[in-house]
Amino acid sequence: MNKEYLGEFEELVLTMVGILQEEAYGNALVNEIDKRVGRKVNLSAVHVTLYRLEDKGYVKSYMGGATNARGGRRKRIFQVTNAGLAMLRARKEQQLQLWKLIPQLKIVGA
Repeated sequence: MNKEYLGEFEELVLTMVGILQEEAYGNALVNEIDKRVGRKVNLSAVHVTLYRLEDKGYVKSYMGGATNARGGRRKRIFQVTNAGLAMLRARKEQQLQLWKLIPQLKIVGA
């Protein structure tokens, strides 16, 4: 059985799609990642990652309506699928289990 894995950036983008919901499109994701995580990301990298997540079945997309603010162009909106939500929940649980294994750290040199 071939198990799918998420890279760190894929997980970040997938999480942000879940946060933004119906406002999850390329530029909004770039801005939200900068705002929430303080990480500057390239729009092209976000788009490539969104399409990879779509190929994996973790997001789906549809074309939003055209707006005057965008010169009549439509936005491609992304949504987390059930499989994407299940993957995010599994990643969260994995991370929590790993954090529980870290012994109490002692500060050295303080």
